[in-house]
Amino acid sequence: MTALQEERTEEDLKNLAERAGRDLEDASALEILRWATDTFGGKFCVTSSMEDAVVAHLASRAFTGEGRVDVVFLDTGYHFPETIGTRDAVEAVMDVNVITLTPRRTVAEQDAEFGPKLHDRDPDLCCAMRKVQPLEEGLTAYDAWATGLRRDESPTRANTPVVGWDEKRRKVKIAPIARWTQDDVDAYVAEHGVLTNPLLTDGYASVGCAPCTRRVLAGEDARAGRWAGRSKTECGLHG
Repeated sequence: MTALQEERTEEDLKNLAERAGRDLEDASALEILRWATDTFGGKFCVTSSMEDAVVAHLASRAFTGEGRVDVVFLDTGYHFPETIGTRDAVEAVMDVNVITLTPRRTVAEQDAEFGPKLHDRDPDLCCAMRKVQPLEEGLTAYDAWATGLRRDESPTRANTPVVGWDEKRRKVKIAPIARWTQDDVDAYVAEHGVLTNPLLTDGYASVGCAPCTRRVLAGEDARAGRWAGRSKTECGLHG
């Protein structure tokens, strides 16, 4: 994207988010993303865990300007090989610009400083260093970012706005498929041939870092396989 975008103050962005959250509540995911790409241009990005490429695909359809939509991926150093493969496939075949962010420390450097398997002893600290900090640094060039959060995924996500204000990062946060169900996602994937992580057909309903992700059992919600056996339900990126 090369179009120059107007400079907006933090107050401008916050007001914009609150107004759009009301106005776009009943809009389609594509309409929400068209609003985002038209409003923010090169100061807008999509973040993806590479569980699937649904939001990235939607954003590529929504953007009509020059260049490509930025898709930001956090390579924590702990991903399943299938996740890295999905990232590489998205980069190869989709009309998007994949940007890979990495933590300040490699896994070996973190192990040397904090001891091995920090994710088992202090998963919040591990997530903070390997996810939250890299994302905050990577988002500095943007005014708005989109995620694949859905309200049906877990109780902690039930009130996710389609457009809201990210108080922590002081940016506009967009969840274009917040109102979708898993059936909606599956239908979109089937209709458009969207890339998905192979682990989703191997018992995983939500894909995160390998040490902290397991297959879900019958009757469990989609997030049950993340940090199983702990009270932790989010990595810190979304609250």
